Amino acid sequence: MSTADTYQAFADREARDVSPTYHRLSRAVARDPELLALLDTLPEAKRQPNLLFGVVRLRGGPVADPAAFRDHVLAHWPDIAAQMRVRATQTNEAGRCAVLLPVLAALPQPLALLEVGASAGLCLYPDRFGYRYGDRRVGDGEPVLDCALAGTAPPDRRPEVVWRAGLDVHPLDVTDPADLAWLDALIWPEHTHRRDRLRAAAAVAAADPPLLVRGDLVDDLPALAARAPAGATLVVFHSSVLYQVPAARRAAFTALVRTLPGHWLANEDPAVLPHAAMPAPPDGGFHNVLALDGRPLAWTRGHGQAATWFG
Repeated sequence: MSTADTYQAFADREARDVSPTYHRLSRAVARDPELLALLDTLPEAKRQPNLLFGVVRLRGGPVADPAAFRDHVLAHWPDIAAQMRVRATQTNEAGRCAVLLPVLAALPQPLALLEVGASAGLCLYPDRFGYRYGDRRVGDGEPVLDCALAGTAPPDRRPEVVWRAGLDVHPLDVTDPADLAWLDALIWPEHTHRRDRLRAAAAVAAADPPLLVRGDLVDDLPALAARAPAGATLVVFHSSVLYQVPAARRAAFTALVRTLPGHWLANEDPAVLPHAAMPAPPDGGFHNVLALDGRPLAWTRGHGQAATWFG
């Protein structure tokens, strides 16, 4: 896929009706030969819209007006390119716990959670957050995560978690202002509720830090999984991570994770982690697929705001 196609697809699949700002911006970049030529000087994995827009926001650049954005990128390209080369999209959306919860609550308790691509580890606290599925409230923690759930009943409890660990090539620390600023910059401009949610979830993680290990999802996963306590159900999970992993490494990871004890819970774009015999998604918006041990269960929205069960 060309860079222009990538930005147009992001506008059409992910940003439309979710972020008018990024929808306009992505379409403008997709039609701008000069910006596309600059982006094409970067490695393919570093050209993605969320990374560009996040870096511009982190450095104080404008995103509301495509013309002002263009002028800023052209004027500051060396700095922007340098940042894009060393950073990765590490959106740590705690809201995704709301679509994981029905599965996590149904597994044999207690759980040992191991998140691949954990960023700052905010999704390692499904037992601490509160949830609202329509008029059904589960748990009394903060933040409260809202999710429109269809096709299955809301869970009646939160899981019991006795161990939580994360694996990431560059773990983030929510107590570091620079790392928290990067997480904030990755939240889309209009999403004030997600920004509030980030700070509430960060407070939970700061009060009881998870074990975060710098490492590779293939080379270092078995050793970290072996540290899970006996008597707990190991759950290796990931959400919107594998699109950043080259295809060969994705294949190596999915082969490896199937050999580990416990369960494998994936919440990924079906174009990246495909499944056979999938029903159509519920509407035209972008959806991930939630799958347990390779079996697809539900369509989920990217920030955990909705899930439609079919499995």
